[in-house]
Amino acid sequence: MDTVIIYASSHGTTEKAAKMLGQKITGQVTIIDLKKIKNLDLEEFDQVIIGGSIHAGMIQRKVTNFMKRFENELLAKRLGLFLCCMREGESANVQFEQSYPQVLREHSKANGLFGGEFLFGKMNYIEKTIIKKMKGDTEDVSTLDEKAINEFAKSLLDY
Repeated sequence: MDTVIIYASSHGTTEKAAKMLGQKITGQVTIIDLKKIKNLDLEEFDQVIIGGSIHAGMIQRKVTNFMKRFENELLAKRLGLFLCCMREGESANVQFEQSYPQVLREHSKANGLFGGEFLFGKMNYIEKTIIKKMKGDTEDVSTLDEKAINEFAKSLLDY
């Protein structure tokens, strides 16, 4: 089965998660950064996985635009959706629901919350200030969850 993992990453965490996931999936896997591609043909792929992260409470616009543009094609494929965010539990579930359209969430064979990272060296001044004020963190923090990534990959295999 040919799989494409399509993602947008602001500071590299979603890219890291996409690459970790790509190593867990059997068959041919192509990983595509939405920032680096202009034209995309989903026809050659059997399975599509979409990933993004939360910044200022929202998933990247490139992910939202991609889902709108390709909604019909995505509904004709095996689909997986994942989100990188620093929230946990019900709060993370709410962010997931707000990030992905209901029609895609219901069609998806695997939905994943992979944790996230605050990487201060990659943030601009405003981002650092907001994180320091909201969370009190001043150093890098990672909650990237390899177990969640493994479970996501396994659920795609089991489906």
